[in-house]
Amino acid sequence: MITIQIKNNNTSKEVPFGTSLQELAESEGIKMDFPIVGALVNNKNRPISYRIHKPCLIQFFDLTSTYGHFMYERSMFFLLYKAVKDLLPKEVKLRISHSISGGKYCELDNLDRPLDQNLVNQLTKHIQATIAQDLPFERLVLPTQEAVEIFKEEGLEDKYELLRNRRQIYTSVYRLGDAHNYYYGNLLPSTRYIYLFGLDLYASGMLLKIPQPNHPTTLSLNHPVPKLFSIYKDYKIWANKIGVPYVYKLNQKITEGKIQDTILVTESYHEKLLAKIADTIHERDNKIVLISGPSSSGKTTTCKRLSVQLSILGYNPVQISVDDFFVEREDTPLDENGEKDFECIDAIDLPLFNKTLNDLLDGKEVPLPTFDFQTGHKVWKGNTIKMEENSILVIEGIHCLNPRLTEQIDDSLKFKLFVSALTSISIDRQNPIPTTDNRLIRRIIRDYNYRGYSAQETISRWASVRRGENKNIFPYQENADAMFNTSLICEMGVLKQYAVPILLAVPETSTEFAEAYRLLKFLSYFKVIPEKNIPGTSILREFVGGSKFSY
Repeated sequence: MITIQIKNNNTSKEVPFGTSLQELAESEGIKMDFPIVGALVNNKNRPISYRIHKPCLIQFFDLTSTYGHFMYERSMFFLLYKAVKDLLPKEVKLRISHSISGGKYCELDNLDRPLDQNLVNQLTKHIQATIAQDLPFERLVLPTQEAVEIFKEEGLEDKYELLRNRRQIYTSVYRLGDAHNYYYGNLLPSTRYIYLFGLDLYASGMLLKIPQPNHPTTLSLNHPVPKLFSIYKDYKIWANKIGVPYVYKLNQKITEGKIQDTILVTESYHEKLLAKIADTIHERDNKIVLISGPSSSGKTTTCKRLSVQLSILGYNPVQISVDDFFVEREDTPLDENGEKDFECIDAIDLPLFNKTLNDLLDGKEVPLPTFDFQTGHKVWKGNTIKMEENSILVIEGIHCLNPRLTEQIDDSLKFKLFVSALTSISIDRQNPIPTTDNRLIRRIIRDYNYRGYSAQETISRWASVRRGENKNIFPYQENADAMFNTSLICEMGVLKQYAVPILLAVPETSTEFAEAYRLLKFLSYFKVIPEKNIPGTSILREFVGGSKFSY
């Protein structure tokens, strides 16, 4: 018998060794709004089929939780993969690229004709028929070599190369009917748990949609984001051109000693794009550049690197960070949960910010504050700035595309730039890397190095940060005059060595441990890239240190 504690009903009891979470939920009468699909077992995410083998603390979750949502999403990936496998020739490969317009954008590589509505309808009907069969998503633990042979047979080179290079004795593989696949995380128990999905024709591919946790009975409406979609598409095409679309390709570059060339190419590509943006600003004769983007998207370094490009054109850039204009920490507005809302625009000292801008445009020399994130207060160090005849203001901050921030400034003077880390590399064809994971890992390292926050504290705030982004940043992104992707194909290999020890310090007793554990699993796919290979002007230096720029 094993002693367990159940948080859902606040009970402690003994159960037989090998009792499954499913059996336990049923015997305890645990009820939730939607079907229970798993639990945090000692703060590790486990599927409902998991069997208890040691004393543990258990908290069941349903489909509306973050954990359940991603299980649902991965299960839909497998259903779509099986539909493509069953209906189309073997050479046609499903590629799940990235999030866009409330769904996941998917394409069919090697299809001998343009994707049309008729084929989308056929795939939809096949998925519906598979759901009706209530087929189990079977998790098989196989010798890695056996898993590699299965994926070779199914023509999934990206998967078998990934597994082969991880050098693990055993590998977890999922089976659905006669189809096999490998996924970064757990799947649902069976297809009957899928109660709602959408598959729409979108651009040259498809948009796969599932219910969102905050709206579990509806699908999001398609909203056009042509500029963002174009940036995603360009970077995916470019990643293929340089031969690094998937993690195993990146790891091969490291193993073969060719990673330095990849680093130089990707850094040069950034410089080329920034030079093009600077040329556009010069042609338009703008006086103010406003750089916005979500947390840890690299706004500060983009501001500095773009300023260098503007200097080449004869400008004298005057840089301002909106982060230096935070209100004093005790004056920070509270969100709906009573927590300090650092992401809302009223967390900025708007009167001081606008006075500073107006004085600068009037030719005055003005003092500039520096915000101390450890004390939570503005510090006046005697720094002053002044606009000259050839000066151009370069301002960065999450609210820079929000009209409220610069409502007193004529729009004709502004050039609006949106930046984000839009991850262009994927784990494999059906395991895209969420851009939020990219940014969260960046933020964990930055907060630890420069703001005195542990990984546990950063993870605990992340949900609030994301809500703030959805409210304060993303609604304005398509108003940008240009977009810049700050992600680097090699960056997870560089960040891994910094992130792992910080994440390992998250205590197992905390609820944030589940996310830390997931991120550690994610980082395990990447080989380490020595930090010494990264140029001093790289965006990564903003997070790991050693930058040639002064922050």
